[in-house]
Amino acid sequence: MKRPPAVRQGTLLGTVKAVLWGFLGVRRQNDYQEDIAKLHPLHIMAVGVVMAFLFVLGLMILVNWVVA
Repeated sequence: MKRPPAVRQGTLLGTVKAVLWGFLGVRRQNDYQEDIAKLHPLHIMAVGVVMAFLFVLGLMILVNWVVA
């Protein structure tokens, strides 16, 4: 008999924190495993794409400000 998939109870703040730690590349193994258990992969990808877009936008604004 199949068990229903586990419900992931991650929060938006938790997802943002996990993505930020991923951008920095530093994360303890225990925290990483906890994130895997709690956060939904699609939410992580969506937040990652939005944060990457904001990062590029911030760099463009900074470059335009420095060049001006």
